[in-house]
Amino acid sequence: MDQMYLSGGLLATDDMGVIVLAGSTVGGGSAINWAASVQTPRHVINEWSDQHGLELFDSKLYKDATTVVCHKMGVQSEFEDEGFNNAILRRGCEELGYPVENIPRNSTPDHYCGWCCLGCKDGRKKGTSETWLVELVDSGNGVILPGCKAIKVLHKRKRGTARTTATGVAFEVEYKGTKDICFVESKVSIVACGAIRTPTLLKKSGLKSANIGKNMHLHPVTMAWGYFPDTPVSSTSTAWLEGKKSYEGGIMTAMSTVVSNFNESGYGALIQTPGLHPGMFSSLMPCVSGTDMKNRMCRFSRTAHIFALARDKGSGILNSPHSISYNMEPIDEEHLQKGLEKVLRILAAAGAEEIGTHHSKDKTINVKKVSSHEFERFVKVESSRPLRDLSTQICSAHQMGSCRMGIDPKRSVVNQMGETWEVEGLYVADTSVFPTALGVNPMVTVQAIAYCTAQSVLQVLWRKKSRC
Repeated sequence: MDQMYLSGGLLATDDMGVIVLAGSTVGGGSAINWAASVQTPRHVINEWSDQHGLELFDSKLYKDATTVVCHKMGVQSEFEDEGFNNAILRRGCEELGYPVENIPRNSTPDHYCGWCCLGCKDGRKKGTSETWLVELVDSGNGVILPGCKAIKVLHKRKRGTARTTATGVAFEVEYKGTKDICFVESKVSIVACGAIRTPTLLKKSGLKSANIGKNMHLHPVTMAWGYFPDTPVSSTSTAWLEGKKSYEGGIMTAMSTVVSNFNESGYGALIQTPGLHPGMFSSLMPCVSGTDMKNRMCRFSRTAHIFALARDKGSGILNSPHSISYNMEPIDEEHLQKGLEKVLRILAAAGAEEIGTHHSKDKTINVKKVSSHEFERFVKVESSRPLRDLSTQICSAHQMGSCRMGIDPKRSVVNQMGETWEVEGLYVADTSVFPTALGVNPMVTVQAIAYCTAQSVLQVLWRKKSRC
């Protein structure tokens, strides 16, 4: 993780309330994400185009960009075999009558890999390091410098203009143990450092907008777990899980919108499954005693995790690359609590022997040995515990909005073309430009926006060329 995640996967908000996972490798988030390739929901397009005045998102250009991106990544929704966590999510939803659907993925139906969160070893997950970046290098029009650190975007004021114009980038690169600072001149500069690093680079480059670093959304996540023994109780057999392990199979193939409010605003909680391997598993489970932790680790391969992800109305402020101030809003806490209640029921309905959450009090219940009244009381108590008092670990795998797009320079950092209001020829093309939280996995949306931004850049370059 130290080579693929920002801060080695150990980044957290200032109060340690949210663990923040962000890609920091060739391919960025697409190299380490969980393959979910969900298109921008209709309710988000409506909100961004109608409420925020961003005509781009309801345009033919954006629709075509989404089609191009999905085709490039080979997005499809089928699978030949479903992994442990997703099979449990699906079975629980079916038993309870909750809606459940396949998640579109940028991998083939037979890609039964639980390790894509650490990079897809066989390259069958079509992230940018297997698609766009390969084409860039093959075309001879670009090179990739791993470990390169951008220092600042260079820009200067032209006579008779109010804005400065981007002229290139200064960066540090290490080669054979020697670090050098280099300068590249360019007609256009594009920043795509991610929602955590892009604001810092813009500030270091001299941009003064008060909006830089603000409006940071994290898609806060809370989880519950269920233990499914290798030898199930015969009366409630889970033979359909025979031979399956929690760390094998597609990380995401099923999701439920039972409390997502997708038919209206989309502000609610989406229910999905995570990719957890021993290190992350051990850091999330409450530590009661050494013996208890050993027992839990021994049951790791048969412990399922399901999470609720909120489309957060609240937002934070990025003060520096290592300082994120974020306070969850009460409405977001409420959505996560409703999601957690459904998750506990899903795990039990799927046949879990024992269920619990990541709350510090570490309350669990043996579903097979309690009455329905005791079960209902447990679910009610555990799903209503506060989530904003550091007693339950919250996670974030999606960061967005810290340089948001808009039509007003007083409220945004970039315009609809992705160009910064302050510097001509300086564009941003990552999740930091999202106007609000998205509410679903952002890979398709961010690539579609980047594609549209690229078309804008091409038009600018053609105009400059025609003047020569």
